[in-house]
Amino acid sequence: MAKASKNEQAKAQDELEPSFEQALGELESIVEAMEEQDMPLESLLENYEKGTALVDVCQKRLTAAELKVRKLEEDRGGSLTTEDFPSGEE
Repeated sequence: MAKASKNEQAKAQDELEPSFEQALGELESIVEAMEEQDMPLESLLENYEKGTALVDVCQKRLTAAELKVRKLEEDRGGSLTTEDFPSGEE
């Protein structure tokens, strides 16, 4: 079986991760629960870890969107095209 390239692996990982909107919504729910509920320390730590992972997903999605916008801006003189940029996690 042939190994997948790093770009293919990154793309597959992106598809497994939630969208920006899903990650942000889940993050907001976690923050609300942590602020409003009296949770045991273990639950707080689990929610903190999950929230940190969701922040990473959101940041990655925002960075990718920013790169696409920059590419569009650079091409304004000609045709408007976008390119997929590597996630930087190679």
